[in-house]
Amino acid sequence: MNAEREHLKEVVADVLKIAKRMGADAAEAGISHDVGLSVTVRLGEVESIEFTRNKALGLTIYKDQKKGFVSTTDIHKEALQSSIEAACRIAEFTEADPASGLADRDRMALQIPNLDLYYPWQISTDEAIQWAKECEASARAFDTRIVNSEGANFSTYERYRIYGNSHGFIGAYPTTRHGLSCTVIAQSNNLMQRDYDFTVACDSRDLDSRIAVGQKAALRTLRRLNARKIKTCEAPVIFSAEIAGGLFGHFISAISGGNLFRKSSFLVDHLGKQIFPKFMHIEENPHLKKGLGSAPFDQEGVATEQHDIVREGVLQSYVLSSYSARRLGLKSTGNCGGVHNLMISHSNYDLPELLKEMGTGLLVTELMGHGINIVTGDYSRGAAGFWIEKGEIQYPVHEITIAGNLRDMFARLVAVGADTDYRGNILTGSVWCDQMTIAGA
Repeated sequence: MNAEREHLKEVVADVLKIAKRMGADAAEAGISHDVGLSVTVRLGEVESIEFTRNKALGLTIYKDQKKGFVSTTDIHKEALQSSIEAACRIAEFTEADPASGLADRDRMALQIPNLDLYYPWQISTDEAIQWAKECEASARAFDTRIVNSEGANFSTYERYRIYGNSHGFIGAYPTTRHGLSCTVIAQSNNLMQRDYDFTVACDSRDLDSRIAVGQKAALRTLRRLNARKIKTCEAPVIFSAEIAGGLFGHFISAISGGNLFRKSSFLVDHLGKQIFPKFMHIEENPHLKKGLGSAPFDQEGVATEQHDIVREGVLQSYVLSSYSARRLGLKSTGNCGGVHNLMISHSNYDLPELLKEMGTGLLVTELMGHGINIVTGDYSRGAAGFWIEKGEIQYPVHEITIAGNLRDMFARLVAVGADTDYRGNILTGSVWCDQMTIAGA
């Protein structure tokens, strides 16, 4: 494996040299090498076994402020030569763009810290199947009301990413990701509900047990039985931790360079302005050990670093690549390709305590549809969850829509719970919004 990785580095270096010899002012290239196994079982039988082994190179050349891009899965010498020639030809027919080009030389990652992201798992196909079967079996045996299954999936992947450019930078790092999920269906009074649970980590030792995942999937499904419709009303809403990250995903989209320089965001020109209440602190921590979003450098080689995006509710930083930064007259924030471990500050309240504090309102555990307008901030999505009274869950609800405006929702956040979900790139607990429109029966 190490010999192959060194070979891939040499391929990137050679491609960059050839591109320069062919007249490119600058060039950048990246190779992703993925190896993985995915197994799905349903009702105790194997549905699919997938082996992944992908290797792909992407090359961008710049000439006279024009850009040409190609990608190929064939990294043999002749194919690479043809790809480089194609990129140069493409650049001849594109428009010159003063903002295009490599990231600044002085922003390159001079050191590649060890972020504990690589834990390969030499698990056999039979063992993977057993993991999935035991997970699903534990869900199906949990309660007689579990009547069907959409299956359990086990996956394990390794990725090695290499990036280089004609500044002389070549960086590389390996990552692994292992996961297990299960979805089941429950029935009561001739009505059915479905729900799921999953676990994911870069180190297999950090995964929840297969039994725990199956039982939690069953429990989550059973809680949704006998769901009711509710009347249209205005009420506080708490987004459970597993879906609350989506709210901050919309926030990141609104402060991302592409939307900002196109003037297609409701947060254009909001740098230094109050977005959230004063208790809110949002930071990016790209060097979090074993973090699912951790990375030593972004997709153009810029060193990542921990920094505040929101402090005391005030927007401190946009999320910028080199290109979008130049369009805005700013500097890259090391976010070409997105954010790395967005960490949301939280209160000391767990979810039951948040519910007690709210008293009456809606706990949302599932969202459907994509009714978000980043230009205006308008927010409207189908939802399901639980109606809360006197701080306690009263009954499940479904077939409702929640609506508001992200600008108001952010400004009127009441609290973030301490029940942080670490299974993704946005690390947040449950989020309590002061008031939203709930459309029901």
